[in-house]
Amino acid sequence: MSNCCNDLGPLGRGEVEVLHVSRGVSRRSLLKGMAGVAGLAALGGVRPAFGQQERVRLAFCSQLLCVVPYEATRAAGFFAEEGLDVELVYTRGGSAALQALNGGAVDYAATSFDAALNAFASGADIVRVATTGRLPLFALATSVEQADSITSVADLEGRTVGVSALGNADHAFLRYLLGRAGVDVDSVSFATVGTNLYDALRLGQLDAGMVQEPALSLLQERGARVLVNGMDIEDVREYLGGAYEFMGVAVRREELEAKRDQIRRLARALEKGLGFVQEAEPEALVDALPREIITGGDRELVARSLERYRASLYPREVTLDLDAMRRVIEVQKAAGGRGGSVDLEAIARPDVVAS
Repeated sequence: MSNCCNDLGPLGRGEVEVLHVSRGVSRRSLLKGMAGVAGLAALGGVRPAFGQQERVRLAFCSQLLCVVPYEATRAAGFFAEEGLDVELVYTRGGSAALQALNGGAVDYAATSFDAALNAFASGADIVRVATTGRLPLFALATSVEQADSITSVADLEGRTVGVSALGNADHAFLRYLLGRAGVDVDSVSFATVGTNLYDALRLGQLDAGMVQEPALSLLQERGARVLVNGMDIEDVREYLGGAYEFMGVAVRREELEAKRDQIRRLARALEKGLGFVQEAEPEALVDALPREIITGGDRELVARSLERYRASLYPREVTLDLDAMRRVIEVQKAAGGRGGSVDLEAIARPDVVAS
């Protein structure tokens, strides 16, 4: 699975590798999941949209839990209700999505805020206008064989810990947790093994690692210990003091005013989608996802993960939470990341979608 937290490479207007494109409105499976949804009328219902629609291209990463609000919004017809024909373009990581935005290949990019901060610090003149995720999509877990000997973050002193890549959001978050626990960060060996740490932790090739779902659930079933779960709001409140801005939508600054009305319609659709994500049957949400993104995965396990984490992961409103965004900048600063130097007022525009 590709990672939505990738750091930004050199900016440019070259071709971006596209992994998948979702278009059109396919609502059959979601309609079944709506039968028991309380307050559906408050979400605006689901009805066919007529008339000419504006074509919009929105690029984002291919990490499973990141994409749920976007695909649910599309499949339920909420984009169409706002007069938008939204093409969801899956790229190989958040950095690629931001490169596509910076180069003019797409209209919007939805990425982790860490990635947006790093892009901004590298010269991308973008602004963040809406949020769809309020927690990092990873957890710090031990290997199966080290579950008894590593019982806290402090026990990682001198250990080998896996991350997706140096400079990524999971690496910055891990460095912050180590420093908070009083661990000498220089004593820790960071193994960069991509996003699939499951086998390495299952086989004991690493002492611990930053993992995503469904790897986390599979490791827990085998006896691994979870040290900090960034997908659980209570854990994040304990370690960070509150929500941590993650997935959200950015636009090129130069187009902000011209697209203000379109951005508001996009945001209204996503807010209805976020409400639906909280109320729908998890199986219906899984059915809304592209087959490609779950290929080789356990659909039932994905549904269980959504049921377990959706209340923590996804906000009900798209308006930016400035406190949550400041926490990301603080973590980046503590970890020595480029994003720690960004002035929040320069990149955040909560006024665009605020009612």
